[in-house]
Amino acid sequence: MMRICKSPGLAAASIAVLFAAASLQTHEATATTLAPRKSNDSGVSVNYSIDATSQLQRVTPVVLQFEGVTDAKGAAVRLSTDPGLSIQGHRTLALPAGKKTTATVLLVSESKGLSYLHVFVTQGSGVSAISVPIQTGSTAAALKPSGEFKRNARGDKIISMPAK
Repeated sequence: MMRICKSPGLAAASIAVLFAAASLQTHEATATTLAPRKSNDSGVSVNYSIDATSQLQRVTPVVLQFEGVTDAKGAAVRLSTDPGLSIQGHRTLALPAGKKTTATVLLVSESKGLSYLHVFVTQGSGVSAISVPIQTGSTAAALKPSGEFKRNARGDKIISMPAK
């Protein structure tokens, strides 16, 4: 049995709740990537996720999560991009000590291909550099080698190709 709602306000609220639930499920399904760390970095862990497929001249949100700020003065974040990718909004961010911080960076791709969002985190005297890959358009097909297979004295296969 189907019920018809005669109150437009209640119907709109019901639709809004459905869209909010769908949005929440989509956001939870987005996987975050833990950026690799080095022994001499800033000590701040960085996770990132890209919630949409990057398209030319369209805004692509990148969610950055920072955790592990231990310096009482906090930490600083500076953002930059490769040519062909631009940031809408602030390029710097202050991270408070002892708190997990989430920031959404809005990027616009101006050309097809692979570009990077560079995230520099400074805490005390340590600096971390993380590059987040942003693919706009389809991935480029890998070129097949045009040389011929030969074997060396040990029997290993070698591709012999002319130098360009």
